[in-house]
Amino acid sequence: MRSQPGTLMHKSRTALPLVLAVAAFTGCSAHAIIPAPATDAPLAAHHGKQVAVFAGGCFWGQQAVFERVKGVIDTTAGYDGGTKATATYDQVTTETTQHAESVKVVFDPAKISYGTLLRVFFSVHDPTTLNRQDRDVGISYRSAIFTQNDEQRHIAETYIAQLNAAKVFPHPIVTQVVPDKGFYDAESYHQDYALNNPDNPYIMVCDRPKIETLKKEFPSLYVEYYGK
Repeated sequence: MRSQPGTLMHKSRTALPLVLAVAAFTGCSAHAIIPAPATDAPLAAHHGKQVAVFAGGCFWGQQAVFERVKGVIDTTAGYDGGTKATATYDQVTTETTQHAESVKVVFDPAKISYGTLLRVFFSVHDPTTLNRQDRDVGISYRSAIFTQNDEQRHIAETYIAQLNAAKVFPHPIVTQVVPDKGFYDAESYHQDYALNNPDNPYIMVCDRPKIETLKKEFPSLYVEYYGK
């Protein structure tokens, strides 16, 4: 199981040398540069707030990426796909709740489009592995897009078809595209976890590279983040 706050390990990792050795052999997911979506919403004429919800493995890393994207106003780590009654970490880790570890992204549609957020999303996780990311296995680690409206659903489904047709990934994308029926905030110690625990071995091996991918592949989108 993943460690509780104050400890160093994530899930079954038991020592930093072991984590680094395994990572050196298999690596956390790395992908080719993802093309921009052919179908996207235009930038809005006026500033505002819209919501996107993504699940792509451990929410520590997903939040660490999106909070560093220009045009993103706020992020929250949480649970989506199950019920309010089961939206606790202890229950979600039993892999029986239908929840996925997720990140809610509040963004300004005049500064960044939904399609661009999707492009970042597909660049920092592996959407071809069912119910797992790297060595994190279970339904809570599935790849999913929880759409807020029909426009988001259309953009997401069209983009997935585009990526599959172009064979951007070596295997078909298994990302779910489903209506968002309820996002529930995770416990406070999960918020900004990567920022607050930079020396955690899991953060060092699997989440810090996601931030570097954002910085390298999307330099015009990258902004430094120092906390809320």
